[in-house]
Amino acid sequence: MRKVRAALVLAGMLLFVTAAVQATTLVLFRETGCSHCGRMDAFLESILPNYPELEVLRYEIREPGAFSLLSRLLASYGVEEGAVPMLFIGDVAGVEGIYYGLDAEPRATAGRAEEMALEEAIQKAIAADAPSPLDRIEDVEGASLAERLTIPAVVLAALADSVNPCTFAVLVLLLGTLLVAGRKGKMLYAGLAFILAIYVSYFLMGIGIFTVIQAAGIQRIFIMVVSSLAILVGLWNMKDYFAYGKWFTIEVPARWRPTVKRITSSVITIPGAFAVGVLDSIFLLPCSSGPYIAILALLSETTSRGTGLLYLAFYNFIFVLPLLIITLAVHFGYTTTARAERWRSERLKVLHLISGVLMFLMGVGMIIAVQLGYM
Repeated sequence: MRKVRAALVLAGMLLFVTAAVQATTLVLFRETGCSHCGRMDAFLESILPNYPELEVLRYEIREPGAFSLLSRLLASYGVEEGAVPMLFIGDVAGVEGIYYGLDAEPRATAGRAEEMALEEAIQKAIAADAPSPLDRIEDVEGASLAERLTIPAVVLAALADSVNPCTFAVLVLLLGTLLVAGRKGKMLYAGLAFILAIYVSYFLMGIGIFTVIQAAGIQRIFIMVVSSLAILVGLWNMKDYFAYGKWFTIEVPARWRPTVKRITSSVITIPGAFAVGVLDSIFLLPCSSGPYIAILALLSETTSRGTGLLYLAFYNFIFVLPLLIITLAVHFGYTTTARAERWRSERLKVLHLISGVLMFLMGVGMIIAVQLGYM
């Protein structure tokens, strides 16, 4: 019964962490140097404090991929292209000062009247908990393909990230310490606390990075950079299969390992295990930041904030799944910490190879998708 309660507690905590407030998204197409766009930006900035639920996605109309996205949005709303700024929120499209969807007839506005019409559209969308305008894009080849590519990319990146010998080693050391200290009864709960801490830390870091990338409006450039980085990191990981430890290895730096081991081996409580998980997340950034940042860049380009956070929650579940399997296997006696560590050590090169291949494929796939205009 205690085991069932522990599993239910972990599931409840994970659901609590991943439950994010669905933002109301406004998509704005603008152009640098456009005075009307500047006034629109200034007005949005002035009212944002009044609408914390509002998320503004800005696209420079001349940026690669922006015009394609605009065309699909115009088609989904059934309106014609006009001069920038053009915006979309809820069921309302604003083109050249005409707001479609607020009244039975399109309303032409200017100046203060346009600001009032826009604020009315924002209030209406928030009250209706309207989905992102990007979610309206359906049955369009480019959009649907990008959508189909996103889930496999998330799974691929999460698998590459989860094959992480660094995290395996810390978890096994933690479980072994509890067993040696005669705390076998607390081992399951401590292991789950460690896993929850990893999940929470990475999820919160992901939200921060995702928000910064979207707000900066440099998604395509960022995707190309991190995709290239993913290819290089993937190749370097594959190098470790043939020449492990030579030059540089993508693991926790050797000078940090004594500190990690000393802290972990002193933990014999559940809160301590949680604290070690948080600390471990920071120490493990050199191991796992590559695929995580790459997938965050992809999500920032292909999804709204609400959908992106759901993908992020799914990514992190896959990321911690091997840790959960190890913890349950040791607890139920299917293996021991010694055998688990021996298995990890014997297959260290293979783990690097698997992670490297997955990261290489993900990086190449994302670059191809960008070049073909699907992202």
